[in-house]
Amino acid sequence: MAPRELSEEHKAALEQGRRAGRAVKDYLTALEGQRPKRGRKRTRESVEKRLAEVGDEIVVAAPLQRVQLVQERLDLEAELERMDADANVNIDELEAAFVEHCAAYSASKGISRAAWREVGVPAAVLTRAGLKKG
Repeated sequence: MAPRELSEEHKAALEQGRRAGRAVKDYLTALEGQRPKRGRKRTRESVEKRLAEVGDEIVVAAPLQRVQLVQERLDLEAELERMDADANVNIDELEAAFVEHCAAYSASKGISRAAWREVGVPAAVLTRAGLKKG
């Protein structure tokens, strides 16, 4: 049996679904990154300062302490990369794409306004997307 050819309409619908899924995922990921963390907020300067201190300590550290300091240095470098990535996120652009696709995505996946609210999507964003209360 030969594979069926997809119609142009079907291909367009699949692409629209992929775009909607990407818009929703990207917006939720950005929201998650902006959620306040527990404890004192670390600044770029404080992370860079500690990174410099770790570099100095590694030179004179005993072998076991050295491996722990190397791991801390790797963690600090990763934290700086995350800070850079978060700084480059245009939340307004992601939010606009989410608003455009949210209602259709919610209908196709059976996702309620309450579910969106529970994962942190602001009520005003859902209202703009056309998801009303009740």
